[in-house]
Amino acid sequence: MKILLINGPNLQLLGYREPGIYGDDTLEAITSRLRELAAELGCELIDFQSNYEGAIVDRIGETVAEGVSGIVLNPAAYTHTSVAIRDAIAAVKIPTVEVHLSNVHAREEFRRHSFIAPVCIGVVAGFGADSYELAFRGLYSHLRKQTKNKNH
Repeated sequence: MKILLINGPNLQLLGYREPGIYGDDTLEAITSRLRELAAELGCELIDFQSNYEGAIVDRIGETVAEGVSGIVLNPAAYTHTSVAIRDAIAAVKIPTVEVHLSNVHAREEFRRHSFIAPVCIGVVAGFGADSYELAFRGLYSHLRKQTKNKNH
Protein backbone atom coordinates (compact mmCIF):
# COMPACT_ATOMS: atom_id res chain seq x y z
CA MET A 1 0.00 0.00 0.00
CA LYS A 2 1.44 3.37 -1.07
CA ILE A 3 0.39 6.54 0.73
CA LEU A 4 1.39 9.94 -0.59
CA LEU A 5 2.02 12.79 1.86
CA ILE A 6 1.66 16.20 0.24
CA ASN A 7 2.58 19.42 2.05
CA GLY A 8 1.77 22.81 0.58
CA PRO A 9 3.24 26.30 0.78
CA ASN A 10 5.49 27.42 3.62
CA LEU A 11 5.41 24.06 5.37
CA GLN A 12 9.14 23.67 4.67
CA LEU A 13 9.46 26.42 7.32
CA LEU A 14 7.87 24.36 10.11
CA GLY A 15 9.82 24.56 13.33
CA TYR A 16 10.76 28.17 12.57
CA ARG A 17 7.52 29.71 11.34
CA GLU A 18 5.18 30.90 14.08
CA PRO A 19 5.89 28.06 16.53
CA GLY A 20 3.07 29.30 18.78
CA ILE A 21 0.63 28.31 16.05
CA TYR A 22 2.40 25.52 14.18
CA GLY A 23 4.65 24.02 16.86
CA ASP A 24 8.38 23.33 17.04
CA ASP A 25 8.50 20.20 14.88
CA THR A 26 10.14 20.52 11.49
CA LEU A 27 8.57 19.03 8.39
CA GLU A 28 11.51 16.60 8.26
CA ALA A 29 10.75 15.40 11.80
CA ILE A 30 7.05 14.94 11.05
CA THR A 31 7.82 13.07 7.83
CA SER A 32 10.35 10.86 9.61
CA ARG A 33 7.77 9.85 12.25
CA LEU A 34 5.22 9.12 9.52
CA ARG A 35 7.78 7.04 7.63
CA GLU A 36 8.31 4.95 10.81
CA LEU A 37 4.55 4.55 11.25
CA ALA A 38 4.16 3.53 7.61
CA ALA A 39 6.88 0.90 8.02
CA GLU A 40 5.15 -0.46 11.15
CA LEU A 41 1.90 -0.77 9.22
CA GLY A 42 3.56 -2.27 6.15
CA CYS A 43 3.00 0.77 3.93
CA GLU A 44 5.23 2.81 1.69
CA LEU A 45 5.23 6.55 2.38
CA ILE A 46 6.03 8.91 -0.48
CA ASP A 47 6.47 12.54 0.56
CA PHE A 48 6.24 15.73 -1.48
CA GLN A 49 6.30 19.42 -0.57
CA SER A 50 5.79 22.37 -2.88
CA ASN A 51 5.00 26.04 -2.62
CA TYR A 52 3.48 25.93 -6.11
CA GLU A 53 -0.15 25.09 -6.74
CA GLY A 54 0.52 23.66 -10.20
CA ALA A 55 3.22 21.33 -8.87
CA ILE A 56 0.78 19.99 -6.28
CA VAL A 57 -1.89 19.49 -8.96
CA ASP A 58 0.67 17.69 -11.15
CA ARG A 59 1.75 15.48 -8.24
CA ILE A 60 -1.84 14.48 -7.47
CA GLY A 61 -2.34 13.65 -11.15
CA GLU A 62 0.64 11.27 -11.10
CA THR A 63 -0.85 9.14 -8.31
CA VAL A 64 -3.05 6.92 -10.48
CA ALA A 65 -0.15 5.70 -12.64
CA GLU A 66 1.97 5.12 -9.51
CA GLY A 67 -0.61 2.95 -7.79
CA VAL A 68 -1.02 5.29 -4.82
CA SER A 69 -3.75 4.02 -2.49
CA GLY A 70 -4.35 7.19 -0.48
CA ILE A 71 -3.22 10.75 0.12
CA VAL A 72 -2.59 12.74 3.29
CA LEU A 73 -2.70 16.38 2.23
CA ASN A 74 -1.88 19.56 4.08
CA PRO A 75 -2.77 22.11 1.42
CA ALA A 76 -1.82 24.96 3.79
CA ALA A 77 -2.97 28.31 2.39
CA TYR A 78 -4.30 26.59 -0.75
CA THR A 79 -7.01 25.08 1.46
CA HIS A 80 -8.90 28.34 1.21
CA THR A 81 -8.16 29.24 -2.41
CA SER A 82 -7.50 26.26 -4.67
CA VAL A 83 -10.26 24.93 -6.83
CA ALA A 84 -7.48 23.35 -8.96
CA ILE A 85 -6.25 21.13 -6.09
CA ARG A 86 -9.85 20.28 -5.21
CA ASP A 87 -10.54 19.27 -8.81
CA ALA A 88 -7.36 17.17 -9.01
CA ILE A 89 -8.39 15.17 -5.93
CA ALA A 90 -11.88 14.69 -7.32
CA ALA A 91 -10.44 13.59 -10.68
CA VAL A 92 -8.10 10.88 -9.36
CA LYS A 93 -10.72 9.45 -6.97
CA ILE A 94 -8.05 8.40 -4.46
CA PRO A 95 -9.12 8.59 -0.80
CA THR A 96 -7.62 11.75 0.67
CA VAL A 97 -7.47 13.15 4.20
CA GLU A 98 -6.96 16.88 4.67
CA VAL A 99 -4.70 17.68 7.61
CA HIS A 100 -3.79 20.87 9.49
CA LEU A 101 -1.52 21.47 12.45
CA SER A 102 -3.66 24.26 13.89
CA ASN A 103 -7.39 24.36 14.51
CA VAL A 104 -8.30 26.38 11.45
CA HIS A 105 -11.84 26.89 12.78
CA ALA A 106 -10.50 28.79 15.80
CA ARG A 107 -8.45 31.17 13.66
CA GLU A 108 -9.22 33.96 11.19
CA GLU A 109 -12.55 33.79 9.37
CA PHE A 110 -10.94 33.22 5.95
CA ARG A 111 -9.26 30.03 7.26
CA ARG A 112 -12.58 28.44 8.17
CA HIS A 113 -13.54 27.59 4.60
CA SER A 114 -11.91 24.70 2.76
CA PHE A 115 -12.32 24.08 -0.95
CA ILE A 116 -10.55 20.76 -0.37
CA ALA A 117 -12.58 19.16 2.45
CA PRO A 118 -15.69 18.33 0.38
CA VAL A 119 -13.67 15.91 -1.80
CA CYS A 120 -11.84 14.29 1.14
CA ILE A 121 -12.89 11.33 3.27
CA GLY A 122 -11.98 13.28 6.40
CA VAL A 123 -10.25 16.28 7.94
CA VAL A 124 -7.92 16.31 10.96
CA ALA A 125 -6.95 19.66 12.47
CA GLY A 126 -5.73 21.21 15.68
CA PHE A 127 -3.50 18.53 17.18
CA GLY A 128 -0.16 19.94 16.08
CA ALA A 129 2.24 17.42 14.59
CA ASP A 130 0.02 14.62 15.94
CA SER A 131 -2.58 15.67 13.35
CA TYR A 132 -0.46 13.94 10.72
CA GLU A 133 -0.37 10.63 12.57
CA LEU A 134 -4.11 10.80 13.23
CA ALA A 135 -4.77 11.52 9.56
CA PHE A 136 -2.44 8.72 8.45
CA ARG A 137 -4.03 6.19 10.81
CA GLY A 138 -7.52 7.22 9.75
CA LEU A 139 -6.64 6.89 6.08
CA TYR A 140 -4.92 3.54 6.66
CA SER A 141 -7.99 2.21 8.49
CA HIS A 142 -10.26 3.41 5.68
CA LEU A 143 -8.08 1.76 3.03
CA ARG A 144 -7.95 -1.53 4.94
CA LYS A 145 -11.75 -1.59 5.22
CA GLN A 146 -12.03 -0.76 1.52
CA THR A 147 -9.70 -3.63 0.63
CA LYS A 148 -11.56 -6.02 2.94
CA ASN A 149 -14.90 -5.08 1.35
CA LYS A 150 -13.51 -5.64 -2.17
CA ASN A 151 -12.35 -9.13 -1.19
CA HIS A 152 -15.80 -10.17 0.02
